Amino acid sequence: MTLPEQIRVLERGWLSSNNIVFLDDDGATVVDTGYVTHLDDTIRLIDEAREGRPLRRIVNTHIHSDHAGGNAGLKALHGCEVWIPPGEAELVDVWDEDRLSYRRTSQLCPPFRYDALIHPNDTLRLGGEDWRVLPAAGHDHAMVMLWCERLGILLSADALWQKGFGVIFPELAGIPGFAEQKATLDLIGQLQPRWVIPGHGAPFSGEAVDAALMAAHSRIDWLMEEPRRNSDNALKVLLAFKLLEARRLTLPELADMVRTSVQGNVAMQAHYPHEPEVMAAFMAEQLVRAGAATREGDTLIAPR
Repeated sequence: MTLPEQIRVLERGWLSSNNIVFLDDDGATVVDTGYVTHLDDTIRLIDEAREGRPLRRIVNTHIHSDHAGGNAGLKALHGCEVWIPPGEAELVDVWDEDRLSYRRTSQLCPPFRYDALIHPNDTLRLGGEDWRVLPAAGHDHAMVMLWCERLGILLSADALWQKGFGVIFPELAGIPGFAEQKATLDLIGQLQPRWVIPGHGAPFSGEAVDAALMAAHSRIDWLMEEPRRNSDNALKVLLAFKLLEARRLTLPELADMVRTSVQGNVAMQAHYPHEPEVMAAFMAEQLVRAGAATREGDTLIAPR
């Protein structure tokens, strides 16, 4: 099986989400726009993928910085519309970086304006096919997926990767997220997609979809058994993400990030009574052990 010619998947890595470009006769649409520091690459890759068609629309599955960081730059360059899920539209209207989580996670996302909202059960026309907007709470309460029943293709955002899913961020703020993630995985299982195009990583199909769902169900059960595991994973992911952006971070810089991340997250505050410097040193060891960093003295260095 191969993906249709009118769908171009630009696999980007972990700092930037994948960009999925849909080709129509009158223009192109891109789903998710990556992180702002990768904007030049995002522009170049999308230019190549759209094959001379005008970029008419950006659709965001959710507005985390790694999925919406290119919105402002692409809109300024192409004059395209930006369509987002409704859950955080009010925060975008006033550009509240605290409640949008950008400041707390020490991440960058240039302010942008949206032109339309996409609601669950809406139908979008992309690449000559109808795609239904589906709710995908868990990783983010406002996240959506896109489903083409005729093709059996699911754009799963961060609800399902081939090996896992995104951090369950609502739980960190004391908002239910584990049950919502389980419900999202159940929904994907009911759809029985032939192809899954995730927010990060390569598309996968066939038996790999069943294996990914089974592993994801096991993981969410494991997280629910001991919620501290979700906090540990979240902090490690946030520090690894910032390291990918900065390329080098000192232990004092890591400690500042820990301090900022823990503030306002009730779960993290309960789980991390230690001083930020202690947690930073522990997390540095974890990142090195996981192969996400090397260490020179008090400095962590991102992998090449």
